[in-house]
Amino acid sequence: MSEFQQIPPTTLADVLGRGQVMDAGIRPLWGPAPRIAGPAFTVRCPPGDNLMLHAAIYRAAPGSVIVMEAGDTDYAVAGGNVCAVAQRRGIAGFVIDGVIRDLGEIRAMGFPVLARGIVPCPGGKSAVLPFGEPVRCGGVEVRSGDIVVADEEGVAVVPAGRAGEALADAQRKLAKEADESLDAWEAAHRARIDRILADHGHLD
Repeated sequence: MSEFQQIPPTTLADVLGRGQVMDAGIRPLWGPAPRIAGPAFTVRCPPGDNLMLHAAIYRAAPGSVIVMEAGDTDYAVAGGNVCAVAQRRGIAGFVIDGVIRDLGEIRAMGFPVLARGIVPCPGGKSAVLPFGEPVRCGGVEVRSGDIVVADEEGVAVVPAGRAGEALADAQRKLAKEADESLDAWEAAHRARIDRILADHGHLD
């Protein structure tokens, strides 16, 4: 998993395509945001409820990224104490299609949370749902064990069955970019742009 820590979501977006990248609403709630990478531990809660996320922090393995499909953005699913316990238990971070609260506390402890925003009202705790089922977060289907890589550039989800292939493709792309000077990139880029313009009948 440490190898994915070295791969930016932008590179994964290039090799995986748009369908594996969460929408722009799922973003870091404090910055500068560290990069997190780990296997998804999936959880879902219905509107107004946060029970299963609160239970997940005691069940997710160290290094996991808890990925949650919340039922709404009207009630916070986590706050400072939940994040503090998650951090103490070694969870890498939260990626939540929903909202949280206590942002000042979470920022101060340095716990990575990517979500849709902040609401001060907490949800209730009554709905018991299974762990580990596929969830939809930021428009992407996430299954338990998929690799989640997230930072200030966004969130990429690598299907578990494609992890080796995606990692190799991303590493090759990064190595190629590292060997290419800006002058070489500019020359190739300009040639490509000019060719596209010419193909569409735009002549200078």
